[in-house]
Amino acid sequence: MSIQWFPGHMTSARKKAAESMERIDVVIEVLDARLPEASSNPMIRELRVHRQRPCLKILNKADLADPAVTAQWLAYYNSQKNVTAVALSCKKPGDVAKVVGLCRPLAPHRADRLKPLRMMIMGIPNVGKSTLMNALLKKRVAKVGDEPAVTKSQQILDLSPTATLIDTPGMMWPKIEHDSDGFMLAASHAIGRNAVIDEQVANFLGDLLLVRYPALVAKRYGLAPETLAALDGPALVEAIARRRGCLLKGGGLDIEKASLILLQDYRDGALGRVSLETPETRKAMMAAHAEAVAAKAAAKAAGEVDSAEPDAVED
Repeated sequence: MSIQWFPGHMTSARKKAAESMERIDVVIEVLDARLPEASSNPMIRELRVHRQRPCLKILNKADLADPAVTAQWLAYYNSQKNVTAVALSCKKPGDVAKVVGLCRPLAPHRADRLKPLRMMIMGIPNVGKSTLMNALLKKRVAKVGDEPAVTKSQQILDLSPTATLIDTPGMMWPKIEHDSDGFMLAASHAIGRNAVIDEQVANFLGDLLLVRYPALVAKRYGLAPETLAALDGPALVEAIARRRGCLLKGGGLDIEKASLILLQDYRDGALGRVSLETPETRKAMMAAHAEAVAAKAAAKAAGEVDSAEPDAVED
């Protein structure tokens, strides 16, 4: 299943962001520390590179992510030109207090009342932009909600006499190229539930957790570690249904309810500190995708593929 979600207001949000990009100095891109690249909107990079704007990448929800993996991502991003990366939690005032200070070296020419630092917060839905905005201003000026796409219009506010802040709506991009990205985004609640089937997302998440964090899964759901090797994602969801008494009338397993339990445990951090991707897994995924695209192009050129078939290659 390919997951796609691009509500209508995001087209106008992108247009407005492109206009504002001309007038700002630093882009603050908020990412989900558990899936930094999957939660990075390629349109944001396109806009800021076009305008040659430096970027502070905030790996938010770092308290929910695997710290060893987060360290790898910080090294990856901090090696990039015009990029500074930091891992933090936008719910912690001490973490948020560092943000403006990290932006200032990226635009040293904007440092006084005559030339205040102009920053713009960007990111996909439900990564914590509004929480960051409220924490920076120390008051509630942006709506915060568990559902993605709560903010639907830009806000321009003075942070201090020497700093101005623009908060933008969460922006997705028109086509999610890789199926695994769609599932990771759905698992992390960056995509509206109307675009996904919870059971399929839970199956994907279960498969991933069994490979990378089996001990956390065993501890959370009271499963014997030696039994996990025989489970896949769907079987894990069924096991959770049995352990948590998720039953339908007649005694059948309530798979939907068990799926939501697994997804919510991941989202809340109840499973422990989990990361869904690493720089190495990302590199491997992109290499496999490029190889598949090249193979299909070669087959098409050789006349082995029906010209009526779509060119897209799914992961």
